[in-house]
Amino acid sequence: MSHHALRWGVLGSANIARKALVPAIRSALGNDLVAVASRDAATAERFAAESGVSRWYAEYQALLDDPQVDAVYVPLPNALHAEWTVRAIEAGKHVLCEKPLATSPAECRRMHAAADAAGVRLMEAFMYRHHPRTQRLLELVHGGALGELRWLRASFSFTVGDPANVRLDAALAGGALMDVGCYGVDVARALVGAEPDLAQAHAVWAPSGVDQTMVGSLRFPNGVVAQIACSLDAPRTETFEVVGSEGRLQVSKAFLPGVDACDAWLERADAPPERLTFDGVDQYRAMVEAFSDAVRDGGTPALGQDGAMNLRAIEGLYASAHAGGVSVPIAGES
Repeated sequence: MSHHALRWGVLGSANIARKALVPAIRSALGNDLVAVASRDAATAERFAAESGVSRWYAEYQALLDDPQVDAVYVPLPNALHAEWTVRAIEAGKHVLCEKPLATSPAECRRMHAAADAAGVRLMEAFMYRHHPRTQRLLELVHGGALGELRWLRASFSFTVGDPANVRLDAALAGGALMDVGCYGVDVARALVGAEPDLAQAHAVWAPSGVDQTMVGSLRFPNGVVAQIACSLDAPRTETFEVVGSEGRLQVSKAFLPGVDACDAWLERADAPPERLTFDGVDQYRAMVEAFSDAVRDGGTPALGQDGAMNLRAIEGLYASAHAGGVSVPIAGES
């Protein structure tokens, strides 16, 4: 594509779109927000006004048919990700899709195959990966700063008070693991640099049937064990801790550090704890810029296969929780 700004459309007026992605797209270098859509005309018009764009659509397909839109951001409920991502791809658009990428590994593979066939970019919106802190901590761990990895744990929780919230809707693939536990699974896989082969989990189920709280573990073939805790019924918690033979890393505000400076703590044997500090950045803007760079240079950002691997582990945790906590082998690629 030419070097004009990447022109974005947003498919749906979810809070994450309005509060995080719209400002990120508008501030990101080489990116321009040109259109928004909602299934309700009044909502779409209001969303357009507050987003500073003149074009709005009262149906998603109409936005996808707009030739002035190069890329779309999909913040729809989880159960709608695959359908609308594939429709966007078939309309020739690059897609940044909210996490988790879909509801099953098979859906992820279908999305990836569609993007490959159409020659467009597909990326899962794990914004925390684009923060310099995350990138540096992955370098440290993979570079052996902690010695051989032994175990790690990650937690992400917050309180959903409204029983009508989409996160509590089983039909829309809600639940704590899908909404926030997916971050713990993702960071565990990234830090270990491998795929887990065994899952075990216990859940507390909401009246709607989704997991309200889940605590699980993933075993990796190299002997590392990751513990994942998530809840939609607890105070805000976002942490991860990585323990190796030579030391450990501790991170708070691990996934949503905001735009202020942040830190991490590195402890190694026979040395005082070391505070690692990082300048504040807008990680959503960093993600949008990484995505648009990948569109321009033809590089491959995290694609459908990675989303499929995350969902493979998530499926294993759900299978164990539904079976009362027995260990469940995580299936290989089908």
